[in-house]
Amino acid sequence: MTYRDAGVDIDAGTALVKAIGPLAAKTARAGLLGGIGGFGGLFDLKACGFKDPLLVAATDGVGTKLKLAIETGNHDGIGIDLVAMNVNDIVVQGAEPLFFLDYFACGKLDVAVATRVVGGVAAGCSKAGCALVGGETAEMPGLYAAGDYDLAGFAVGAVERNQLLPRGDLEAGDVILALPSSGIHANGFSLVRRVVERSGLGWDDPAPFGPDRALGQALLTPTRIYVRQMLETIRTTGNVKALAHITGGGLTENIPRVLPDALAAEIDLGSFDLPPVFHWLQTQAALDDAEMLRTFNCGIGMVAIVPGAQADAVAASLGASGDAPWRLGRLVRRAKAPAVRYLGRLARVAR
Repeated sequence: MTYRDAGVDIDAGTALVKAIGPLAAKTARAGLLGGIGGFGGLFDLKACGFKDPLLVAATDGVGTKLKLAIETGNHDGIGIDLVAMNVNDIVVQGAEPLFFLDYFACGKLDVAVATRVVGGVAAGCSKAGCALVGGETAEMPGLYAAGDYDLAGFAVGAVERNQLLPRGDLEAGDVILALPSSGIHANGFSLVRRVVERSGLGWDDPAPFGPDRALGQALLTPTRIYVRQMLETIRTTGNVKALAHITGGGLTENIPRVLPDALAAEIDLGSFDLPPVFHWLQTQAALDDAEMLRTFNCGIGMVAIVPGAQADAVAASLGASGDAPWRLGRLVRRAKAPAVRYLGRLARVAR
């Protein structure tokens, strides 16, 4: 009896490493030493020009959005989601993502599928300007069902000690700028899948919120990666005090993570329209605004807190990269009130 007889194909793993080698090579950047295939990835901080750096590390997955990718056979964008969920968490510290590693686990390795997934990882790394330095492929028969796989990602970045975010000078009157999301990103999919199941729709049916696309394809829109424009704005304006990546927990849970106890965020819900996909989900699941705002990003993928007098200049800098930022709210003094206060209601955009 061989290892292959037990369900593990070493040759398939070797074939995957060979297939993804050229993909990883395209993500090379300053500081990278060597390529994938060794026992560990090497990176030289000095070659990147850092003088007094702090390392920032993040790890994350993409949750049950994976089930949608598996069930639809659309594996190409899920790797971008994986990178985004990590590097967006890195940049909110003011840090530049430097390198990335991925973990791909399955019951039986399908080299073609895994290559598409890791191809998405490489594409995400290229968008973020970080190097794919390696990873791990684990074939574990008996632990995963046929066709299933799991993903995790690990990113490391660096920031000069005196440029770490959030800054200590946050104050009442600072403006909160919002950057749009590309869709649901990679949070809330356990509820999304339940909504689709109860709706009676199939993944190949036209999306009710955008009938020019299939439902599964629309829901799998990859997470936006905000790294390049945020780093450019941080460095050129010097006026970004704090950033918050709007992931699981929505605005309600994520903005307070960068605020001191004495301040609260006052959010004007009338400043933006709820994108159609979220309107559809809210209607189908009969969710109130409070539940929506702590479950989904509601069309906002990243927020920046900036001095009131410099808000227009920072917005212009972000807009130069193709974004359309807007004033979402402001910081106010906090007593016993919640850390996030909402003014108005979510504006619904029906088709």
